[in-house]
Amino acid sequence: MWTHESVWRAIDALAAEHGLSASGLARKAGLDPTAFNRSKRLGADGRPRWPSTESIAKILEATGASLDDLMRLVAGRFAAQGATKGAAFEPRRPPPEARPLPLLGFARAGAGGFFDDGGYPAGQGWDEVPFPAVRDESAYALSVTGDSMLPVYRDGDTIIVSPTAEIRSGDRVVVRTAEGEVMAKVLKRKTTRVIELESLNPEHPSRTVPLRDVAWIARILWASQ
Repeated sequence: MWTHESVWRAIDALAAEHGLSASGLARKAGLDPTAFNRSKRLGADGRPRWPSTESIAKILEATGASLDDLMRLVAGRFAAQGATKGAAFEPRRPPPEARPLPLLGFARAGAGGFFDDGGYPAGQGWDEVPFPAVRDESAYALSVTGDSMLPVYRDGDTIIVSPTAEIRSGDRVVVRTAEGEVMAKVLKRKTTRVIELESLNPEHPSRTVPLRDVAWIARILWASQ
């Protein structure tokens, strides 16, 4: 039976059978990398949002799967390595170390067209990097350039960022202003009117930014050191 849950479960399973995350499958099909994110499966009003027939056609073409294969997954019949299609198995999940994340140079993050209003990756121009044990489907990677984040982050480091993770005082965050400025700071305090940010580099001043001037804020989950 075609239900909202079963169709999205089938898309997740199709991605897993090809060693991809949902975001990786979207990119492979030439779609926006956030098209299949869990956050996009419900509308702003809470109503179920269904994948389009065009997006389904593109993922079938990209993976070489047939409509029958998709129907098998909708019905909850998953393929396993070495097994016959149609047998009842749990979907084979990609190993954590193989999961690809969208990657963008930090210096380019301030340009338009790379993020939606919520701070999620969007548009073209993103690269991809495999990263271990990142379960957050909305997470993405930024490549550090320059010395503005020394001594915490160095030129060439990669930071993993999540726009959905809960943010508390003391967390390291990436903030993008409405003017397009992108900065990595420590969240000192957030009120109903402003956010107070401490600089990672002692040579750079701390900042107090009115909330009306903040496009989005995302927590830094991990960094290569």
